[in-house]
Amino acid sequence: MWSKIISYIPSWSILFQAGLALIIPLGIYYINTSIYSFVGSKGAKSKHSSGRPLSDENNEGHIDQQNKPNSKITGNYDSDLNSIRESIGGNSDVHFREFMLKKFHARSVLVFIEGMQDEKLMSNQVLEVLMFEGQQDQQEQPEDISSSFIKDSLMPLTQISEVTSMEELHEFILLGHTALLIEGMKEALLVGSPNGAIRSVNEPTSEALLRGPRIGFTEVLSENTSMLRRQGLNKSLEMKKFQVGSRIKKDLVVAYIKDIVNPDLLEEVNRRISKIDMDFLAESGYVEQLIEDNYLSPFQQVHNTERPDRVINALLEGRIAILLDGTPFALIVPVTFSMLLQSPEDYYERWIPGSLLRLLRFFGAFIALMGPALYISFISFHPGLIPTKLVISIIQTRQGVPFPSVIEVMILEISIEILREAGIRLPKPIGPAMGIVGGLVIGDAAVNAGIVSPFLVIVVAVTAISSFSIPTYSAGITLRLLRFVGMLFAALLGMLGTILFFLLICIHLTKLKSFGVPYVTPFSPMRPSDWKDLYIRAPISLMKRRPVMMKTQQRKRRP
Repeated sequence: MWSKIISYIPSWSILFQAGLALIIPLGIYYINTSIYSFVGSKGAKSKHSSGRPLSDENNEGHIDQQNKPNSKITGNYDSDLNSIRESIGGNSDVHFREFMLKKFHARSVLVFIEGMQDEKLMSNQVLEVLMFEGQQDQQEQPEDISSSFIKDSLMPLTQISEVTSMEELHEFILLGHTALLIEGMKEALLVGSPNGAIRSVNEPTSEALLRGPRIGFTEVLSENTSMLRRQGLNKSLEMKKFQVGSRIKKDLVVAYIKDIVNPDLLEEVNRRISKIDMDFLAESGYVEQLIEDNYLSPFQQVHNTERPDRVINALLEGRIAILLDGTPFALIVPVTFSMLLQSPEDYYERWIPGSLLRLLRFFGAFIALMGPALYISFISFHPGLIPTKLVISIIQTRQGVPFPSVIEVMILEISIEILREAGIRLPKPIGPAMGIVGGLVIGDAAVNAGIVSPFLVIVVAVTAISSFSIPTYSAGITLRLLRFVGMLFAALLGMLGTILFFLLICIHLTKLKSFGVPYVTPFSPMRPSDWKDLYIRAPISLMKRRPVMMKTQQRKRRP
């Protein structure tokens, strides 16, 4: 009897694998929890100590970066001009253009940054008007000069404002504004707006479409906000401006549709942006990393896009867009995993081909993540699960290969990733050719040298091509990173490790949130009403309601 019972006890290797299957996920869970709680508590303390509330000045959401005593403009021309020269005159690109207002016998100066103003506009609408045309109707001019007379009666400019603080004047000049200082006037005038060299509007390079608008954001914030306005008339589209950066300040705009967006979501976005504390935000990627929920997660919780049409569609679903000056990438919050695999082209085509393309993308994402891990599992641990003729063919191609399957896959995968990165960094005329030629040469040479098998080259090639089908580049990077982790799980535990790896990914995704919205909704929590725009893109006539997860003020798309 005892011998029969002992015969049912698994071997020590199976018990060891079962123990690893229990210990590994528990260890990863506790390590992740402890690191996140430790680092998160330190980050919360630092943010609490350095976070600054929004300023109420002009109701523009500007962040009060420094509490400096502001010295006033005195009206004494020599004193005020010397103050400007001492503060910012040492910069080689700061220019002073002095001239006379003969009627008032007042000395004047234009202070501007080289290359950041429209010289023709300054010459025709400012210098020419003040020096010559302002002398014609002398009987209508007051005895004493004033800023209101200059603005209302002399200069035909749409953008002109007053500044009374010397510190603010210095900041505006360095931001590219042209300042007009007149003797006897206790205000400085900011004429025109910064107008540096900008690139023309082009088609987005990171989100190319066969059918759809050929327009993408630029690096100029005002151009980007105007592109959103030009999508169509919408009185409810609101944009709130912030100023971020403690040393180098940049404008940031939060865009939303007032009568659709969830007020709690809008308040949370404004709160996180107001707590941003950095010297300089070079790109919207900085903002993305500073406002996301879980920075230890490999999955992005903020979506980035170059397409104005995609931003408008997201706003109509109740989401919020964040645009930063100096970058063509806008941010959309909150984001779900299924949203990363959707393309605007799904809605521009009819629903049947659009649904087919979306299903192909989901399948491609699965292959990009699990393809090499499944290959290692079948070849190294479970060859009996492969059809007999196919396994014989694979064995024949692997004859003479000196490495185990995991090392073989690692060699090719790392080579492909290096080629992909090199193709991006090389100049455009030779980048694509270098990637194709390099892949062919390395693959063929590796097979002829007996380092890898021909069947593996096919697997790695299909995996690489599948990763290119993902519309969002950042999401593709995440799957490429996790692919190597899956390969290690498969090398240790075979199919058990592959399944364990996939379950760990699913567990992490179900716990992840983006601004309070579950990352894998409408899978979990289950919301069948939102499945019309998940795997299958239902006909537009049936998509009458906005996503339930957004908790919008207006549920119906066509009220």
